[in-house]
Amino acid sequence: MPRGQPDVLHPLPVRRVRMASDAEPVRDTWPASIPAVRQVLDRGLDLGKLTILVGENGSGKSTLIEAIAMAYGLPGEGGSTGAMHKTYASESPLHDWLTLERGAGASKWGYFLRAETTHGLFTYLHNNPGPVDPEFHALSHGESFLAMLGTRRFRGDGFFVMDEPEAGLSFSAQLALVGTLKALTSDPGSQVLIATHSPVLASIPGAHILQLDENGLRPSAWAELESVINYTSFLKEPRRYLRHVVD
Repeated sequence: MPRGQPDVLHPLPVRRVRMASDAEPVRDTWPASIPAVRQVLDRGLDLGKLTILVGENGSGKSTLIEAIAMAYGLPGEGGSTGAMHKTYASESPLHDWLTLERGAGASKWGYFLRAETTHGLFTYLHNNPGPVDPEFHALSHGESFLAMLGTRRFRGDGFFVMDEPEAGLSFSAQLALVGTLKALTSDPGSQVLIATHSPVLASIPGAHILQLDENGLRPSAWAELESVINYTSFLKEPRRYLRHVVD
């Protein structure tokens, strides 16, 4: 069972992700051809209180995050449960192949934030403002992202999904985001799912970390993540890496 699993008094919005009984994915075509996606379709995926997907570009992080969010009822470009925000349909069919096992009595509220579509989402919110929303477009990308997490949308119980939230954030801002996300999971019925490249975000205490690679996905300790090992090695001896790309 993933670390951070709450007790029965505070059920998770999403306990498990699995292939729908009527799904007929073509296994040798994208996205079912991605090893991590194929593993989820074949074996399912248990989600904990705070689950973090880590892996290289193309490993399936964003594809899985997007599909799980959409299967929950969140817009593929970001927004809240049942919202209709949409600019361009580019999502994979994976969400149609998935079914979610939800906790009985758990919150049905949720919010999806993805770095690559926040400009469009903030434009939508500018045209349909909440009662206490800041002017997101007047802030830097990093400031606007952190400001969004400070709104009432990210309080209380619910399923909160984020795709590469570290994009545009400085080191200190990423540390601040760690604190914000840890506080978010302190609500008994809240649940967070993140895809990230950032060793900083992957270090959130209590997170259930999954490493995605050419073999699929597997649980990993923070210190064993490829990104952590690579960043640590680079900072110790950057020249050893740079000589392959600049010489």
